[in-house]
Amino acid sequence: MSPTVPRLKRRADFLKVARKGHKWAAPGLVLQAFDRTAFGNGDTDTAGPDFRAGFTVTRKVGNAVVRNRARRRLKAAAEQVLPDCAKAGHDYVLIGRQGTLDRAFRALIGALRRALNGSARARTEAETAVTAGTAGGKRRFKMMAPTIAALPARLARALIR
Repeated sequence: MSPTVPRLKRRADFLKVARKGHKWAAPGLVLQAFDRTAFGNGDTDTAGPDFRAGFTVTRKVGNAVVRNRARRRLKAAAEQVLPDCAKAGHDYVLIGRQGTLDRAFRALIGALRRALNGSARARTEAETAVTAGTAGGKRRFKMMAPTIAALPARLARALIR
């Protein structure tokens, strides 16, 4: 049995990841990732474990038994993937979908790996576009990186596009 992944437990932590983090959707899950070290404004908890993970499944998926089964599958996938692929100082929220129950476990693990790589790649591309002054190959207005880092994530993504 592998050791458990450090968990997000407070609602405020889940909301912070949803509000300030990046999102990646797959047929079996949704991954939200938030870099705690990037927002050093004093209200983030940068101490503690290298990474933390939270799991949630909405009522749309089914009753309590079905939701718990989906949550257990997400936890099992995270215990296999996150110790190798997660970045230090990041919080991750895995949101279960109906496809979480239907997909093969290997496909679920593959989707989680792609989501972790996709969220890291999207963040790197966005930072590169901001510092270079281009986005999507087109010349855009040039902003300084510290200025855009201070903006909320959704607004920053809208400005980059």
